[in-house]
Amino acid sequence: MKAFREVSLKILAAGVVVLMGAIVLQVVCSALDINPLASFQADIPLLGKAITLNSLLDFQWHILVIIGLVPAGLVWLQGTHVRVDFLYNPMTPQWKARIDLAGNLLFAVPFFFFMLPASTRFMLRAWTSDEASRNGGLNDLWLIKSILPVGLFLLALAVLVESLRLIRTVR
Repeated sequence: MKAFREVSLKILAAGVVVLMGAIVLQVVCSALDINPLASFQADIPLLGKAITLNSLLDFQWHILVIIGLVPAGLVWLQGTHVRVDFLYNPMTPQWKARIDLAGNLLFAVPFFFFMLPASTRFMLRAWTSDEASRNGGLNDLWLIKSILPVGLFLLALAVLVESLRLIRTVR
């Protein structure tokens, strides 16, 4: 698990570098009035017939979604998410476990109950309609919209694993 976490975090860190590069490229091309950046004879999956400034902007949002949502489960499992520490820290480990378990059951489970099916429908609607970005951006938006149910599923899995650990601690 630790090796998987380390590799995942390195890939996501590389995603931040790619995001920064896309931002710089978009700013430079915009300042030099270079648009489109490249054109193709035939449609290329995701890109369409050209790479434009709007494609770069869409790409930035796609990368941001990936580096923001995919590691949420890892953050949850590490216990580095936000809480009210000045109230939480003085408590015994069993009370901390009870509070965390109650939070998981009261807030996380209902959230995932509604959001996992909704996010899957959201992605499937984009896939079946062959949704593409407007104004010359990226095509095949179902690819990025599929990150939402995948990321939420990974986060739900992390909450389940943590809840099982918390049940053992409370006992």
